[in-house]
Amino acid sequence: MNPGLLKLAVVGSRSAYGRLASIAGGVAVGVCLLLLLWGGANGLSARDDRGAWLRESGRPSVAAPLATDGPVTSGPGTPVPLTADTVLIEANPGEVFRDQLISRRDVAALGSTNFRIPGIGKPPAPGSYYASPALQRLIEATPRNELGDRFGTFAGTIDDAALPGPDSLIVVAGATEAELRQNGRAFLVSDFTTNPYGGSAAAYNTVLSIGAIAVFFPVLLLISIVTGLGAAQRRERFATLRLIGASPQVVSRIAAVETAVPSLIGAMLGVVLALVLRPAVAQIPVNGTRTFAADLTTGWVAAAAVVAGVVAASALVAAHRTARAGIGPLGVTRAVHEKPPTLWRTVPLLAGLAAMITAVIMIRVVEVGLPWLESPLLIVGFALILVGIVVIGPWLTRMVSRVGLRRARSAAGVIAASRIQKTPVATFRSVSGLVIAVFVVSVFAGGSSIIESTEAPPAGPGLLQPTSLHATVSAGHTPAQAAEAARRASELPGIRGATVGYGPDVLSGPDAGPEIYLRAADAGGLGFEDIPATEVVTVDTSFLYFWTTQPLALTPAPATSLDAMVPVVMVLGTDGTPAAMDRARTALNGSGITAIPASSPLDFKLQSTGRLIQGLAVLAYLGMFVAIAIAGLSLAVATASAILDRKRVLGLMRLMGMPVSALRRVITREAAVPLLTVLLLSVGLGFLVAWLMVTFVDDTYRVTWPAPDYFVALGVSLLLALGAVTATFGLIRGNTGLTVTRFE
Repeated sequence: MNPGLLKLAVVGSRSAYGRLASIAGGVAVGVCLLLLLWGGANGLSARDDRGAWLRESGRPSVAAPLATDGPVTSGPGTPVPLTADTVLIEANPGEVFRDQLISRRDVAALGSTNFRIPGIGKPPAPGSYYASPALQRLIEATPRNELGDRFGTFAGTIDDAALPGPDSLIVVAGATEAELRQNGRAFLVSDFTTNPYGGSAAAYNTVLSIGAIAVFFPVLLLISIVTGLGAAQRRERFATLRLIGASPQVVSRIAAVETAVPSLIGAMLGVVLALVLRPAVAQIPVNGTRTFAADLTTGWVAAAAVVAGVVAASALVAAHRTARAGIGPLGVTRAVHEKPPTLWRTVPLLAGLAAMITAVIMIRVVEVGLPWLESPLLIVGFALILVGIVVIGPWLTRMVSRVGLRRARSAAGVIAASRIQKTPVATFRSVSGLVIAVFVVSVFAGGSSIIESTEAPPAGPGLLQPTSLHATVSAGHTPAQAAEAARRASELPGIRGATVGYGPDVLSGPDAGPEIYLRAADAGGLGFEDIPATEVVTVDTSFLYFWTTQPLALTPAPATSLDAMVPVVMVLGTDGTPAAMDRARTALNGSGITAIPASSPLDFKLQSTGRLIQGLAVLAYLGMFVAIAIAGLSLAVATASAILDRKRVLGLMRLMGMPVSALRRVITREAAVPLLTVLLLSVGLGFLVAWLMVTFVDDTYRVTWPAPDYFVALGVSLLLALGAVTATFGLIRGNTGLTVTRFE
């Protein structure tokens, strides 16, 4: 290739340098986002792998009894003895401090144990604990009667190698074998699992893959748009080269090189930018914790692959576009015509919908159990829908422009509708990023709406008050012990009352009744107003459940005394302040008589939906922000490129007397028509896809009306569209002067 020809084609004017700088800048942003997305995927995988040991469920610690002739008999089972290679573990995920979940594991082991816990080593001795650094900082900064007294004596911190993130709140507390066997909830563990999601691994990875594609696609559109900057100007220069004897093959190679060079520079800048932004991205909390910066590392091999792929794709696309344009010596005087889009453009979209619907039917209706086929169907279907929206957009835009052309009543309307009808692909390409962003935002909002669908528990007579906490009493404790624990708790600041409920057996026992017995004098402290005039009253056990929304009534108890009953539950009423709630929780958990960690009706917010969807909520809103930002940038670049490519035509219009304001209306209509044409389709498809994804994960979830954040995101998208178009108005006056109408 002649270097002189390359220099003539690539440089030579301020606009050429500006175009090359714009390509480099756009590619830099795209590559930076690609690497951060790649690193984010690696980081999520690494953190989940480190926290996999917390999902170990072990095996039962009690063996079912067998009769001498073989069949299973009724009655208590036989405890499976501990060995040097096993431990008893009781998982208490409901430990809460200031609306934060603490993942607690109580462990009992033999003194001669060989068992090792990740990040700790030998299990802690009874009465001591190991905590994650973040939790230990909380313990040290908080009065002990609000948090520290729940765990015992500090023995050390858990190593980062066993923590999902730097903000993880995890504690491993030592206990005796008798304590853990008492309530029957402990399990035997001989090794820890390496599966961080249990049975939901396939669903989790599928949703993550779809989320990555949803954000990855707008980035590709951005790179595609910026590498096409100044297409008309390049066609002029290439026509000049053809006029002086350059062959079409040489022109295509020049187009490839002049796009590859700024793309390479931009890609390398993107790598540097990703390195600079990595610590900031690591500060974004996901599922309650930030990410270790080292988790976001992609490695130089991955970075080189992204750079090489982007540069190669940019060069090949530029060469293909140039060869397809068929530029000749007189190519600058002729418009490039597009082939009219046909109904066949609906095929990718329909195929994508069919694939996703098939995947959902397979897993929820037919239940054939083919995960190797169901997940790929859902992922491929989602990708086809993204492609289908971009492919079907020009066809829909052309259909709408035909109607608009017949009803146009102004010069701006006629010109805009005519250009849209003749070049629907190029016109829709400028708004394709924003259309995809609206679709992606709708998918994320629909998926996140299930988190907003659970209402706060009501407060009122006959319902457990939101500011109270309760814990069930374990077997073997006397009424005197329960009364003493209630007395100590009631003396704490912020505790307004302590009530003990009774029954014929502990709530988890075989003889437990459906009712809780209370002293009538204590019922007022639980919020009851209509109290029967008896010594003892009863209330249904559903009174303790946060999902009970209908007030319950007290009834006179058949028994006139509680002497023959055992304590089954203790309820503490507080003044509602965070400190008082935590003191009450610590008092219940540390009383020595409760079976499980204390809970409050307000705790449902922390545990009402699955870990999968809760963990992806922040990623969903982050995806919304990225998609909208990329879409706004893409629209601004595409609109500016369209003005620069048509500056001669627009200049001729001004030369004939058309005011600049009319040209601005033309540009605005050309952006508004394709955007509004596909906007409702994108919104509807987004929520349909969200429903399919949620049903694929768990058919008990329901997609509800989106949160206000969704409408804010839509409003921001439309404002970005308006701002992107308005920002290019200055180019119209500066690039439609008399000089641009000259033909050489």
